[in-house]
Amino acid sequence: MIDAFNDLIGGFGMLFSDPQAIFFTLLAAFVGIIFGALPGLTASAAIAMLLPLSFYLGPLPALAFLYVIGKSGRYGGSIAAILFNTPGTAASAATMMDGHPMAKRGQPNRALRTATVASVFGDYTGEIILIFGAVWIAQYTRTFGPTEYFAIYLMAFVVIGSVVGKSITKGILSTILGALVALIGTDVITNTPRLTFGTQDLRDGMSLVPLLIGVFVISEIIIQAEKRGKETVIDAGLADDHRGDRLTLAEVRRLVPLMFRSSIMGSFIGMMPGLGSSVACFVAYGEEKRRAANSEQWGTGVIEGIAAPESANNAVSGPSMIPLLTLGVPGSTVAAVLIGVFLIHGIQVGPLLFSESNMIITDSGDFFSSRELVFALFAAGLVGIAAYGVMGFWGGPLIGKTIARIPPSYLYPFIFLTAVAASFSARASILDVAIALLFGVIGYAMRRTDFAPAAFVIAFVLARPMEESFRQALLLSDDGALIFLKEPVAGGFLAVGVLVLLARMIGQRRQRRANAQ
Repeated sequence: MIDAFNDLIGGFGMLFSDPQAIFFTLLAAFVGIIFGALPGLTASAAIAMLLPLSFYLGPLPALAFLYVIGKSGRYGGSIAAILFNTPGTAASAATMMDGHPMAKRGQPNRALRTATVASVFGDYTGEIILIFGAVWIAQYTRTFGPTEYFAIYLMAFVVIGSVVGKSITKGILSTILGALVALIGTDVITNTPRLTFGTQDLRDGMSLVPLLIGVFVISEIIIQAEKRGKETVIDAGLADDHRGDRLTLAEVRRLVPLMFRSSIMGSFIGMMPGLGSSVACFVAYGEEKRRAANSEQWGTGVIEGIAAPESANNAVSGPSMIPLLTLGVPGSTVAAVLIGVFLIHGIQVGPLLFSESNMIITDSGDFFSSRELVFALFAAGLVGIAAYGVMGFWGGPLIGKTIARIPPSYLYPFIFLTAVAASFSARASILDVAIALLFGVIGYAMRRTDFAPAAFVIAFVLARPMEESFRQALLLSDDGALIFLKEPVAGGFLAVGVLVLLARMIGQRRQRRANAQ
């Protein structure tokens, strides 16, 4: 614990000694709020579009930029939920139930500032759990080999496929589809081409950047193009014009126990691969409504109905990184994208990240340990939370009004052109543009048919290392596939995957019976 605290102090020193890292951390806080507040677009879409920029940055500025966008983007979704009655992200759907009624009765600033305070509270809680939890877990995962890692990846496939989305079958099929797409390229062991259809450009496999842009950005643009009419926009004042539209210190104090409970719930859910912010916000909302003495007023515009989901969904941000940093398994789509950033800069995710002997050399000749980099990233996360908190508390209404004045007929074509340019810039390849457009259509079809784009993307990222671990384990073992059952740790992870799948199946069966009655 003391070592982690000292390393965090060193992380702040490394962060503040790099002006570029500080600049991109603050920029990310603003960019994430804007993207999160745009109805339909998410932090994942923002990260996908801006991922090519990380090619030209150092490891710390690149990681800090995209990591903080993920944080502030979750918060930005509350602005759209409160002012436009349209959640900017799925994580803000529960916020809308009390936030928009409060804004309609003339208290938009009070609603927005409640969301800001709760988001910052939850995010700091989750970040602290990440910092000390990841270090503790990494101590036990350093000895894992190919057998254990294959079991972990397979467990993640089963858990994510069964939990993400409305249907277990469609979630599993989305996961399988992502794994099949990842197999395109050269064999990880024999280096022979497969599924390339004789195309030389596919020997290196599908590029992550255009695939992400297609699934998260272009598919959303197609959905927005389908919509008719305009959302109702509340005229949020730029200042507290009257006493009823203020968030008082006494109200904040009263909300602290609720925010703490919701943050702990969100943090726990964040550690589970595939659950994410959208689950956390509804779990916290439902639990706090059940506990409330005025539960019949929830849904009419009470600040508790804003604080609970916002604390929970932002608390997910930090703990969702624990599986990534300690095991190499992304717990969310944002974490899946960050794997790409680590690999771009030659950094292997997993427990060795916390080793002081694992050195990283930058293009400028500077070198530092991966442990120093991780704690500097943690420091950037803490700074980023404070930055979006200040921006949102004082500028949330202005951001909302500005977005409301931008005609969608101009906004979404601009985003589309930016997405196409970002797809091309990754490798200066027209093929990547075609891939982005293709997966835009595929992502749109998946969303319209209730398949799970998030499961598809995470499986795409995990399939290659999973295959490599599987084949390495078989090469090192004389027992064949039985090695995965004989090793206690591997068997334990596989058992967890089976238990989660069974629990999900039982839960869905009970829900169908309840709906039929």
